[in-house]
Amino acid sequence: MNLMFSKGPSLPNRLVLGLVFSVFLILFDHKLNGFATTRVYLNSFVSPLQYLANLPGELLSVSASRLVSHEQLFKENAQLTREALLMSEQLQKFRFLEAENDRLRSLLNSPVKNNIHREVAELMAVDNNPYSLQIIINKGTLNDVYESQPVLDDKGIAGQIMQVGSTNSRVLLITDVTHALPVRVARNNVRLIVSGTGSLNELIIQHVPHSTDLNEGDLLLSSGLGNVFPEGYPVAEITSIVSDEGRPFLQVKAKPIAQLDRLKYLLLLWTETDSDQSTQDVNP
Repeated sequence: MNLMFSKGPSLPNRLVLGLVFSVFLILFDHKLNGFATTRVYLNSFVSPLQYLANLPGELLSVSASRLVSHEQLFKENAQLTREALLMSEQLQKFRFLEAENDRLRSLLNSPVKNNIHREVAELMAVDNNPYSLQIIINKGTLNDVYESQPVLDDKGIAGQIMQVGSTNSRVLLITDVTHALPVRVARNNVRLIVSGTGSLNELIIQHVPHSTDLNEGDLLLSSGLGNVFPEGYPVAEITSIVSDEGRPFLQVKAKPIAQLDRLKYLLLLWTETDSDQSTQDVNP
């Protein structure tokens, strides 16, 4: 075999040739900028490889930031939930106070005559006796409360003072079976007596002749007779009139104007006579 053409320069010669060629290329590029276009193409060719090399690091960075953001969102969500609960509780208090304020305003602005002193009382307890409709309020003799004193809510007459203690009093509601109240019809001034039935939402009117001019929906006002309730305050509204010729009287039912099943604040009334008499009792 002829090995004459298989032999090349020796390794030292190759190194020298490589160094000389490299120096030449460096000088050529530095002086003449001859490889500018080539570098552009090489950078364009290598840039995808650089993106691929950086891709794992970018993915790890994005994943870490998402985990941090997710955890932060959990914390913010928990914080917002706690704040929402606190705000909801405060809103409930504000609504309760607003409702209480509205009830007090309506109570104080009720149609009480100018010459009558009035004072607000608050419900303390409800008598649990099923055969008696009585409540207890937080006013007593220390507040000049007296027996048979009229008691109203913001709609109409609710009852009268039955027993008086030093700091509280017992009120007999107008629907109690033992209570009766003289009234007159606002439309025609017909005088009647309304009595309790033992039900909070029902009154009866007894001994009414068949010839009496009554209509369903008639408003009944206090007549002032009996010197207990002042004249002209709403008491009830007639809801039912049954005329049975086999009975001597009409069967008449009415509904109290006062909301006896949802009492919270009540209004105590003093007339000028009551105020003068209580003053005399204090200063004999």
